[in-house]
Amino acid sequence: MRIAIVGAGALGLYYGALLQRSGEDVHFLLRRDYEAITKKGLKVFSIHGDFTLPQVQGYRAPEEIGAVDLVLVGLKTFTNHRYAELIEPLLGKNTQILTLQNGLGNEEALAELFGPERIIGGIAFLCSNRGEPGEVHHLNAGRIILGEYLRSDHQRLEQLVAMFVKAGVDCKATDDLKRTRWEKLVWNIPFNGLSALLLQPVNRLLEPGPCRQLVRELMLEVIRAGNAQGLTQPISEKFADGMLEFTDNMGEYRPSMQIDREEGRQLETASIFRIPLADGRRQGADMPRVEMLATLLEQAVA
Repeated sequence: MRIAIVGAGALGLYYGALLQRSGEDVHFLLRRDYEAITKKGLKVFSIHGDFTLPQVQGYRAPEEIGAVDLVLVGLKTFTNHRYAELIEPLLGKNTQILTLQNGLGNEEALAELFGPERIIGGIAFLCSNRGEPGEVHHLNAGRIILGEYLRSDHQRLEQLVAMFVKAGVDCKATDDLKRTRWEKLVWNIPFNGLSALLLQPVNRLLEPGPCRQLVRELMLEVIRAGNAQGLTQPISEKFADGMLEFTDNMGEYRPSMQIDREEGRQLETASIFRIPLADGRRQGADMPRVEMLATLLEQAVA
């Protein structure tokens, strides 16, 4: 499969590297890593074993890549206004678009531009960070759940699942993409938000005491708002306890939003906070703690 990686950050570089290693024809749209990767290749440091790709197909502009079979979108969501310029040159008649971005609203924006039949949503439960130029560090997890935005061809979903599994990724399909998006928010909202606000890794948030309790209360607000969206199966409150146990094993992990704030970059507050808050409010499920966290975070970076 001819694949373009649009948004070659920690997520895009990691999954793109795995796909290339497994034999797919992967083309990376690069910015700050262009010189390092095109000259020296891509190094992956992973809990599953380190490896290097000596030769990587890297480009500065999508027009240099041309039409592909699959566009894998790993952009930060505050750059979604660039969808048209970055993705349009990559489209052929049957090109599929897979977004592995955070939060809500990405499939809808892509569908409006390129047609809902092309769009597949993916939720990546991945702990990875950028290192030096040309390096990516995989620290934990890595599972992907894929779902069609417009249910039309489940076979293509199974083919993509098989492609990721062949590349060494724990991957499966879902019939309820919305539910899986909200499940990811159960983790993303408290940990990305609090870590970015307090500039503390996740293990500090989970020390026994009031902060750990606040994390759980935030999770329960998100679960209630998600369940108000008409999911095929409600999210259990036990899911929050599972996420807490999962995160207990991460150690001093800094979520992406904390790193972005520390490095002075824009934050993904719209997709991770404001759109979910609005969706919850429309269904009569306010999230006052989440609202306060979003407001404090926005004030802190203003």
